Amino acid sequence: MTELTIAIIAGSTRPGRHAGAVSEWILKQAAERLGVRYDIVDLIDHPLPLLDEAMPPSFGQYQNEHTKAWAATIAPYDGFVFVSPEYNHSTSAALKNALDYLYAEWQNKAAAFAAYGSLSGARAVEHLRLICSELQMATVRQQLSFSLFTDFENFTAFTPAALHNDSAAVMFDQLESWAGALKTLRS
Repeated sequence: MTELTIAIIAGSTRPGRHAGAVSEWILKQAAERLGVRYDIVDLIDHPLPLLDEAMPPSFGQYQNEHTKAWAATIAPYDGFVFVSPEYNHSTSAALKNALDYLYAEWQNKAAAFAAYGSLSGARAVEHLRLICSELQMATVRQQLSFSLFTDFENFTAFTPAALHNDSAAVMFDQLESWAGALKTLRS
């Protein structure tokens, strides 16, 4: 089987966000994984207006250049780690919008989650699991949950507790297993 490719999607565009630091930490944790390449896909680099396609994404008839570029970015990946803040008991509007833009590009791929917030992003992940299910992604059980109180010094500098290293390894194992299995459906 060819090498798996996994996108770590930094799912916030808010000034002062933590998604970049969390994504970089995940990439560093994944650096020694064999048979898989992890990349960061930052929503800051893919400015998408609120969904502005006339046809539903499930039709695959993208009209706008920003949609076509986003589809071309996502399509090659076998799986995803969605990095999300928790805003108002849910994920960020930017990440929800980015997910809503596409359909086939998400199908039959694996998804894992890393979230942060005052309750470690748990509610954001629950919403993302429902969204990913509708997009026909298989979500893995293990997730990374970072508390603003214990994993961020003064609520700003990302300083994750050592216990997250083991959780990340389990998450990668699950994600890569599912991504590999689902890749056979798309071949």
